[in-house]
Amino acid sequence: MKSQQPLPAHAVDPVPKSALARPVRVVLLSVSWLFVAAPLLLIGRTAMADSGGRASGDARPTVMLVHGAWADGSSWSDVIARLQARGLRVVSVQNQLNSLADDVAEVNRALERETQPVVLVGHSWGGTVITQAGTSDKVTALVYIAAFAPDVGQSTNDLQAGGPVPGYVPLLQADTAGYLWFPQEVMPSWFAQDIPAPHAMLLAAAQNPIRAAAFGDAVSAAAWAAKPSWYLVTDDDRMIAPALQRSMATRIGARVSSVASSHVPFISHPKETVAIVLDAVRRVTRP
Repeated sequence: MKSQQPLPAHAVDPVPKSALARPVRVVLLSVSWLFVAAPLLLIGRTAMADSGGRASGDARPTVMLVHGAWADGSSWSDVIARLQARGLRVVSVQNQLNSLADDVAEVNRALERETQPVVLVGHSWGGTVITQAGTSDKVTALVYIAAFAPDVGQSTNDLQAGGPVPGYVPLLQADTAGYLWFPQEVMPSWFAQDIPAPHAMLLAAAQNPIRAAAFGDAVSAAAWAAKPSWYLVTDDDRMIAPALQRSMATRIGARVSSVASSHVPFISHPKETVAIVLDAVRRVTRP
């Protein structure tokens, strides 16, 4: 078992404000113009994504972020900006949250495009996803951020079966298709109690529901058994008990750090989140 390590104070350099707050300009296109220009835009987007700010000959891995339930790929925005400011290529996957198989397929599609090794980072439900998807030969390390880390044959539900039912569970509302929604008025106090109320309410309004059955999907492989892993424990978490997080981190032999954070440290504590990702990047970067 690897001992718990405090986050190095020097792990993250200050980031210029301009890198963290980039204005977005919305342009309305006529339908006729869109049909003509769309192929050119697609080519341009692909070229920009492939360059990713990486210098020629840079051997550092790509960082691929995998969100959890009631979130989406943009939830990592602060972390993305900080990593990009360090010259790293970052990809944030948009999970469908329909099933484990569907979300693993989304990650695999993203991995397909990568030419460099990948550090795969998962939050919450995203931890279950990277445990399975991380078996790809392109993945060199796994980083769990307040995330589930099942073993072969285990589901996300199995990991919580031995403890009390989390307090938020009875509050969830299922729609007719079996997707679970957080009531907007209570989501901030469970999911993100340590960020400003307007931001927390924005998360609640934009929440991405997960199909309840997905939590019963078991992994058929556990990438952490063969690859180095890191785990960021969130000590003020109201979604996944910190004790359960530590138990999972110990079992997978992860390098463990902790932060006094809610379930969304990538929003409330982006520096600490980036620090553990950078530690993984440094340790697996080819000389």
